[in-house]
Amino acid sequence: MKHFRRFFSHGRNWLAAFLVLLFVFVAVAAPLLSPNDPKRPGPFKIVGRPTEGMPQPPNAAAPLGTLPFSISVYHALVWGTRDAIRFGLLVTLSVACIGIIYGAVAGYAGGVVNRSMMRVADAFLAFPVIAAVVLIRQIYLNALSFTNGSQTTALPFIQSVLNRIDPLTLSLILFCWMPYARLVNTLVIELKKTEFILAARSIGGRPARILFRHLLPNAISPTVVLAARDVGSFVILQATLTFIRIDGNSIWGVILVNGRDWIIGPGGNVMAYWWVFLPATLAVILFGITWNLLGDGLSELLDPFNRYR
Repeated sequence: MKHFRRFFSHGRNWLAAFLVLLFVFVAVAAPLLSPNDPKRPGPFKIVGRPTEGMPQPPNAAAPLGTLPFSISVYHALVWGTRDAIRFGLLVTLSVACIGIIYGAVAGYAGGVVNRSMMRVADAFLAFPVIAAVVLIRQIYLNALSFTNGSQTTALPFIQSVLNRIDPLTLSLILFCWMPYARLVNTLVIELKKTEFILAARSIGGRPARILFRHLLPNAISPTVVLAARDVGSFVILQATLTFIRIDGNSIWGVILVNGRDWIIGPGGNVMAYWWVFLPATLAVILFGITWNLLGDGLSELLDPFNRYR
């Protein structure tokens, strides 16, 4: 309880907790906040005549106005929150698990094994993420086109697997686990020298038990802080790559893509069609700030120098 009292003794941590709960609430309550159109379920809801090419201002049917062709900004914004939380948590938990286990195993093994495994991590770290996204997407599209033109008996299974894969999610999982591996690797190497680990090894403790029972629980705290910040970072990256049309299916990014031609209104007035870019932009920025604030609060909470104050 003392730790939580210390955590909530700072106003920014209250703000972070409130914003996280707000995003989670919107994501969970999306079907109630903005029900789907039964005829066209999905994050992009048409609330007027689909032939209307101009954005329409806020009204009763579309509280935040519409994008071109009568797509409700409010509906996309609400369902985009669910998509953002799902994407951010999926990628973050995946890269954290891979990196933590990889770095811990390398650190515990030590010697040549550790150096070899960390050189592999360094090689992945040197590869630009955007280049990896483009590469994985191209491989994915080639595999998809090959299965569409193939007549093999395994075709339905392969197609079903490919249809479930998001190239951007796969790219980030494959090329963003290295910071976790390096962080945990350094901590595990230091913890191996401590007395309680030496004692556990001297009484015949199995390597797996020492690693997962003693080393990882004591090395995982800094990765929690890194993971909290990464949730927002990955969502911002997804929205950015969607906006510049490299890859990604960010709903917030799609809102910005559809409204990009209307940011500058008549006479250079940037607020003439504010609803086509301002709500989605604020959502992306606020989402990133929220998880960074949470990461800052967790960093202070888990800091061993503050733990016993």
